[in-house]
Amino acid sequence: MLRYTMKRVLTGVLSLFVLATVTFFLVRLIPGSPFQRGGVSSQVVEAVEEEYGLNEPMLDQYLTYMGSLLRGDMGISYQDPGTEVAEIIGRAWPITASLGITALAAAMILGTALGVIRAVAENRALREIISAGSMLAAGIPSFAAAILLMLLFSVKLRMLPASGLLSPVHYILPTAALSLYPAAVISRLTGNTLRAELQKDYVLFARAKGLGKWRTIFTHALKNAYLPVLSYAGPASASLLTGSFVIESIFTIPGLGREFVSSVTNRDYTLILGLTVFMGTVVIAVNLLTDLLCAWLDPRMRRAYREEDV
Repeated sequence: MLRYTMKRVLTGVLSLFVLATVTFFLVRLIPGSPFQRGGVSSQVVEAVEEEYGLNEPMLDQYLTYMGSLLRGDMGISYQDPGTEVAEIIGRAWPITASLGITALAAAMILGTALGVIRAVAENRALREIISAGSMLAAGIPSFAAAILLMLLFSVKLRMLPASGLLSPVHYILPTAALSLYPAAVISRLTGNTLRAELQKDYVLFARAKGLGKWRTIFTHALKNAYLPVLSYAGPASASLLTGSFVIESIFTIPGLGREFVSSVTNRDYTLILGLTVFMGTVVIAVNLLTDLLCAWLDPRMRRAYREEDV
């Protein structure tokens, strides 16, 4: 297990290195200059670029940036010269994380509940309704769901606010739009795997010993049925925690997504790189934690990792 964990950590570090390297050279391919705005002369642009070292050879710029990054310095935003990139991320990340955690919790709770009902319900019509609803929800893009929810509950009914995250009520629409697709996927995964688990011998044996139906489900069957759900939840949670660019733009949420869109629009090289490295770190860390959690829940995976360590 330890060997596997170290291997994954080293793979993650290498992936971050490759990600930062590729992003560094790709952003330099964006046409124009970060300081090229309307009315600014080329002489002024050249002088500012020289001050920031953008006139130096590309390899020198790369080595300088990577050296600073290894020291934990992400640089200063070109569009906001008095603000460090780390400060911008620190300001936007809690907003994105709070929305992502809320959406993830909603998706896990709703998806699991619907999946369990679909697996154990004796009423065929109810199972078909849940299955059809899951397929419909999975087929609606999050941005389309966001627009529909906004038009219905904010514009037409005037029940919910349409922008910002100023109060718990402001979370309802963006959380619903973000959690709709993952909840549908989790519902289908839970329903299919739990139905298969309920037919296995250990469940029938537990029932024969007199263990109650719901206790058998939640104590034994659901834990094993949840492994595919956790495998999906890892990448899904990483995506939610790093922000949905479209959802944050639609609901005017000042999170990482909006900062990333703004940085690309303004050709803010350091901010693009800083956001990319930070998001990559979150994605890798969440996926690693998910793998370790699956290994903890599944004895077969633990045995495989112990054999690998030998």
